[in-house]
Amino acid sequence: MVLDADFSSAEQWVAGRSWAYPHGGPTNPGDNKLDHLTDDPAYSRSGVFRATPRPDGRWTAGLLTTEGSSEGFLVRTGDVLEARVRLPVEIGAWPAIWTWRDGGQEIDVFEYHPDNPDLLELSNRVRGRHHYFRDPAVRPGAWIDFRVEFGARSVVWWVNGARAFDDRRGVGRSWRAYLIVNLSVCAGRYHPAPEPGTAEMSYEVTELRVYRG
Repeated sequence: MVLDADFSSAEQWVAGRSWAYPHGGPTNPGDNKLDHLTDDPAYSRSGVFRATPRPDGRWTAGLLTTEGSSEGFLVRTGDVLEARVRLPVEIGAWPAIWTWRDGGQEIDVFEYHPDNPDLLELSNRVRGRHHYFRDPAVRPGAWIDFRVEFGARSVVWWVNGARAFDDRRGVGRSWRAYLIVNLSVCAGRYHPAPEPGTAEMSYEVTELRVYRG
């Protein structure tokens, strides 16, 4: 095991900024997000990633990344990531675990939108492959176990112990990328924005580990 995520660690994780967002954040409206990133530990450091509405119409939202941290952890070709996640229930919530480096290198361990309650989005954006995985066990508020094998020739996703997607594209032999864990908020173009009166949304990551052979 080369990473056992301690979200409270400032050496392992940076809060509230990412170069996956324009200028490092705090907003990313071009990606149809209402996020306004914060480094407030109450929004991410416990492993519960939260978002709450702001007076300006955006949402204060939690994000953690290994990019820019003193440890600077990078996932590499051949690594295996395992995570345990409680999905959100609120419409407009957009949780994800993903990778990023130098304007790309993105693999989405998962993305989820409660308006598609039984669907997980699994994507290799490095080589243009994605899969919409549907299963009755996937539902708002459910606990989901993920396993992703970052192979040179194929990225393989496992959901709750079952093989969900083998992309047969892989990431190549020299791929490496930082980890991002966050809760975004949809602005309404592709998925509904939060319902009026929603005071908070959240999802939880209780385990995140990376293994290297």
